[in-house]
Amino acid sequence: MVEFKVVLSDPKSGRAYNMTVSAGTAGVFVGKKIGSEVDGTAVGLPGYKFRITGGSDRDGTTARRDLPGIGRKKILLSGGTGFNPDHDGERRRKFVRGNEITVEFVQINTIVSASGEKPLEEYFPKEKIEKTETKKHEAKEKIEKPKPEMKEKIEKTETKEQIERPETKEKR
Repeated sequence: MVEFKVVLSDPKSGRAYNMTVSAGTAGVFVGKKIGSEVDGTAVGLPGYKFRITGGSDRDGTTARRDLPGIGRKKILLSGGTGFNPDHDGERRRKFVRGNEITVEFVQINTIVSASGEKPLEEYFPKEKIEKTETKKHEAKEKIEKPKPEMKEKIEKTETKEQIERPETKEKR
């Protein structure tokens, strides 16, 4: 059974929404190319149209818009999707996937090209958004507040300067 994780990016609100599409609705994406438009009615978002901007397979291999075909190919890249060079002029042979969506894809990235009557916030409940924001906030608090045992260890630990230059009471 085909199942895709579709990331919907809304440029108006600046938010991205995740949805899982499987079985018959996933067939809407199969065979489309990067840059083509998909009707949102098929995935339960009437009035919306989405432009496919990219994707990746189960191994994390990214799809390139300029590479025709459906398979994985090892090509020489100097930048762009699939390779970020460390210094100027660097080139490397990397695996990338063709621009046609197949059943091997796991994630498909899209952007809203035409909006519907309702905003996307109504289709995606805020409970999920609030839960993730509170989890991030709680994680941040845990990082900022060290445990009492750690405070004692930090206070007992000598600094690097104290180890390198032990203070002596003798005068030279």
